[in-house]
Amino acid sequence: MRSVTVNKNDCGQRLDKFLSKYLPGMPKSMLYKSLRKNCVKVNKKHIKDGAFKLCEGDVIDLYVREEFFAAPAFRAVPYKLDIVYEDENLLIINKPAGLVVHADDKGTKNTLIEQVQSYLYEQGSYRPEEEHSFAPALANRLDRNTSGLIIAAKNAEALRVLNEKIKSREIKKFYTCIVEGKMEGSGELCGFLTRGDKVVSVSDKNSAKAKAVRLKWRALSHKDNRSVLEIELLTGRTHQIRAQLSQAGHPLAGDVKYGAKKTDGGYKLTSRRLVFDFKTDAGILSYLAGREFTL
Repeated sequence: MRSVTVNKNDCGQRLDKFLSKYLPGMPKSMLYKSLRKNCVKVNKKHIKDGAFKLCEGDVIDLYVREEFFAAPAFRAVPYKLDIVYEDENLLIINKPAGLVVHADDKGTKNTLIEQVQSYLYEQGSYRPEEEHSFAPALANRLDRNTSGLIIAAKNAEALRVLNEKIKSREIKKFYTCIVEGKMEGSGELCGFLTRGDKVVSVSDKNSAKAKAVRLKWRALSHKDNRSVLEIELLTGRTHQIRAQLSQAGHPLAGDVKYGAKKTDGGYKLTSRRLVFDFKTDAGILSYLAGREFTL
């Protein structure tokens, strides 16, 4: 039997979500079986409901085999972060093009999230040996070859608020890009995006597997049959900007995957501006209401 005390970063989540992180070696089917078989106690009471919400200070007793507690040790990596803003709850980082944000199926090493965790570990604000279910995490993501602003949460409450505000579009994300062709004025693109193996496609027609996508665009300048645009994402889908502009006949210059002519250096797409446009309570991040961060 092993006991664990719920800390500040653990509280507020479901018991089953906590256990899936705290017992990484246990299959989910066995986890729920353990709940049913009274192998889990919270404050000395058997709890079978995985939806049970944990509070700070709760003591969980686990009657499971020791092998399921094994977790990979934290591994610090070299880091080089361009930090735009930092406070006790979060970081805003300018990610360079070419850096992968999370580990992928190719086994990419030294990702952005690993660098963030290593930086916070060295600063003393992340102590993995004291955490049961939380590690600093990114609230948004960018493709490998897209540069710009990414938000990293230092604690679980900040991550929860950021996720909620991004979902409700109370954190607005603006991108700058260069496209083929002359575009003037402004407008909105709407469509339905379907994911393929390596690319996504956008159509005017809906389908069972498609997801609605929307963005606003505004032309900033044009020269030599190319235009610089500001894009505001109204939905957030993989490759959305690239696919929607390609479908509109103006692919990102150099984005050969989506129909553009090949150029030196590949395409240029930057997450350039973040606006914290909170309409509802933002809890511990309320102080960011109305703030704007621009590269």
